[in-house]
Amino acid sequence: MLGDRIGTQSTTETGRRVLATADGLHPVVEVSFEGTGTVLGVGVKEFATYESQMRSDGTLFGEGQGVGMSESGETYSWHGSGIGRFTGPGGAMSWRGSVFFDSDAEAFVQLNDTVGLFEYDTDGTGAGKVLVFEWK
Repeated sequence: MLGDRIGTQSTTETGRRVLATADGLHPVVEVSFEGTGTVLGVGVKEFATYESQMRSDGTLFGEGQGVGMSESGETYSWHGSGIGRFTGPGGAMSWRGSVFFDSDAEAFVQLNDTVGLFEYDTDGTGAGKVLVFEWK
């Protein structure tokens, strides 16, 4: 069952590069971004990188990892994967997927047994918004 929202962030793309074409037809692209927002009600700044590969039906499969830090220096990390699709000009995209967390920090330790389900939408200019919900 979809639970409470555990995080929201506004993101900005900081880099993009083509890594390879897995089979000569479907490119693998790496994207890095940073974001600010809240996780469990705590203000955070996060940076992350994901790789995505276009599939034959035009959708994308991606996997990524990131690190977040609160204003007081507490940290968490995450690893996730999802399915994306193009939604508009300039590379606007919409992603849906799951994310798994790890933290020893008091503010974030409850994330360790949480599966997050995310919605990540970008506008094609490098700006994006991510929402993460708890999956119970």
